[in-house]
Amino acid sequence: MQTALTASISDQISNWAPSLGPVLFYLVVWGLVFAGTGLFIGAFVPFITGDSLVFAAGLVSATMPNENIWLMAIGVGIAAWLGDQVGYALGRHFGRPYLSKRQGKWIQVGIAKSEAFYGRWGWWAMVIGRFMPWARVFVPVIAGIAHMNYYKFFSANLVGALAWGVGLTVTGYFAATIPAVKNASYLIALGFIIASLIAGYRNWRSNRG
Repeated sequence: MQTALTASISDQISNWAPSLGPVLFYLVVWGLVFAGTGLFIGAFVPFITGDSLVFAAGLVSATMPNENIWLMAIGVGIAAWLGDQVGYALGRHFGRPYLSKRQGKWIQVGIAKSEAFYGRWGWWAMVIGRFMPWARVFVPVIAGIAHMNYYKFFSANLVGALAWGVGLTVTGYFAATIPAVKNASYLIALGFIIASLIAGYRNWRSNRG
C-alpha cells in the first residue's frame, strides 16, 4: 500500500496538516473520502481520494501528537459509508428511471444482467469493490440502478466501508512505527484482489451457463 505515490501524498499531507489543526485535518480527510464516491471525484482522481489518502492519513496521524487515530479511522469509515449511500440513492432514483426510458435492447439486457448479478453476488461485490479504486466509485451506483435489495446493500456497504476505512487508516498509523505492518498490508490487498477475481470468474461461468 505504501507505494511511492502514497509516500508523496503523505509528504504533502504532512506539510499542510499541522497548519490546519486536528479538527480541520479530520474534516478535510473525511470530506475527500466522502467525495470520492458520493460526488464521483474518485473517478477522476482515484489515488487522491482513495487508498493512498487513507493510508497516508494514518501515517501522518502517527506524527501528530494531537491526533486521535481511532477518531480519524472511524470517521473515514463513516465518510466512506455515507458516500456509497449517496451513490446508491442517485443510481436508484435517477439512473434507473433514465435508463428505463431508453428502448435500446442492450440497455435492457444490461439492466437485467445487473439485477441478476447483484441478486447473486451483490453483497460480496459491494464489500470487495470497496478495495478496488475504480470499482468503489461505480459499484454503489450500479447497485442502485440494478435495484439491489437495500438491506443487503446497507449491510455490505457498512462492512466494506468500515473494513476499508478503519483498516487502512489504522494500518497506515502502525506502519509508521512497525515495518512488519506495512508488509502485512500488501498481503491483505492481495487477498482481496484474488477474492474479487474468483468472484468475477464464477459470475462469468454462471452467465455462460
